[in-house]
Amino acid sequence: MDGDMAEPRVQRRISWLRLAVVLAVVAGLAGGGWYWTRSDRSAAAVADRVLAPVPYVDLTLTPGFAFQDPATNTASTVALSFVVADADEPCTPSWGTYYDLDEASSGLDLDRRITQLRAAGGDVVVSFGGLLNDELAVACTDPDRLLAAYRAVVERYDLSGIDLDIEGAAMGDTAANDRRATAVAALQAERAAAGEPLAVWLTLPVDPSGLPADAVAVLDSTLAGGVDLAGVNAMTMNYGASRPEGTGMLEATEDALEATVAQVSTAWAAAGAPLSDREAWARVGATPMIGQNDVPTDVFTLEDARGLSSFATDRGLGRLALWSANRDQACGASFAGVSVLSNTCSGVEQEPQDFTRALTPTAEGTPTSRSPEVVDQEVSPVPVVDDPDTAPFPIWRASAPYPAGYRVVWRGQVYQANFYTVGVDPSGVPGPGQAWPWTLLGPVVPSDGPITPVPTVTGVTESWSATEVYQRGDEVLFEDLPYRARWNSVGEAPSVLFPVDVDSAWEPLFTIPGEPVP
Repeated sequence: MDGDMAEPRVQRRISWLRLAVVLAVVAGLAGGGWYWTRSDRSAAAVADRVLAPVPYVDLTLTPGFAFQDPATNTASTVALSFVVADADEPCTPSWGTYYDLDEASSGLDLDRRITQLRAAGGDVVVSFGGLLNDELAVACTDPDRLLAAYRAVVERYDLSGIDLDIEGAAMGDTAANDRRATAVAALQAERAAAGEPLAVWLTLPVDPSGLPADAVAVLDSTLAGGVDLAGVNAMTMNYGASRPEGTGMLEATEDALEATVAQVSTAWAAAGAPLSDREAWARVGATPMIGQNDVPTDVFTLEDARGLSSFATDRGLGRLALWSANRDQACGASFAGVSVLSNTCSGVEQEPQDFTRALTPTAEGTPTSRSPEVVDQEVSPVPVVDDPDTAPFPIWRASAPYPAGYRVVWRGQVYQANFYTVGVDPSGVPGPGQAWPWTLLGPVVPSDGPITPVPTVTGVTESWSATEVYQRGDEVLFEDLPYRARWNSVGEAPSVLFPVDVDSAWEPLFTIPGEPVP
């Protein structure tokens, strides 16, 4: 698939107003399950369970997708993609080569967003590999360091399941496939011994005739390497010339899944674990590329999505996903009536999250979403008092102007401004149809540290004085931070309330966490 992505979970307090918003979004809706849900991973149980899709989230894509916000994401569980080898340190896991795990915590607020999603009853899985960049086993040839790299990701995010997305040239790298199988099998054994089983799905390309030969070879080597595979996730997309003339996307997908089930049965039997027909279907998943595919002639419609959902339910498919949550929206007025290939929209006419809803029926045929009854957080009507000495971002102030992208702390939560705003309480409740200026990212977590400003200039040595007359352009230090005079002044101290208002006589010559990058 296209695209490039902890500390222990913490109890947090939620304001009554914020809780009301969450419950209003999810009230009356039940959550579906994926094969790696923490309660029951048996193939039979999966076949009996209502199948809810788990959208992939292209984590490093800009603009980002607020998977932790139920107003934006109706799915209970998401697949965060992709962890790959660092470009300079091949045995170091990174999100798309852009962020290591610590950098993702600070730069993407990833740890707190995962905490927030779980607090609302959801969960995450992590996808390794993808079409771009090098999957860890391809780049890292040291077996011990490779195992440590997979382990670091699983432990960081307390994962109960992972996804191995192997495609392109990586499928033909037999040495890497063997290394991966050995490392993942060892990691599964470690997790099982600790009472934390790890479900593993193998995501592979497919066409209407099934898995290609090199994909089957990856499956066989993974099973031979001792990996307890939950199943094979077929990328039901980009068929191109392999889709017979006159065959629609839904029919081609059904053919592909039928063929994949037969191949899965053969592979498991060869590995000494024969499956019944029902068990074989529970070991297969489908991930369509919603809307316009990379191949211009391939368009997966909302009608196709509803048909695939019914097919998956009827056959007892073990997994249903979609690529991607970032794309589950129309492309906007500038693309009206035009089929567009984009990472951030589907290229077809739809409302936001339509494909997720179309792929998410209950037994009664209504959409499912997060279930409020699984929220196990301590709830208190007493607002949290934020401590500016420990907050990772500035404390929200009613009088301060916040541009788009600015992050603040308010009542123990971290919010990000969606657009320029002044005076709007981030924890408030939007009115019907109201564009809300804040997105909840998640709680302040124990690993957060206090704000550490970073000067953008050097050589400022003079300390500010209350009696000196300053001219425009003068530079001073105040509380060890550099400032430049915007105009002439005397007795007006530089501000340490961030963000510094434009009506302050002093311009800060430093950056602080939470400010958007110009």
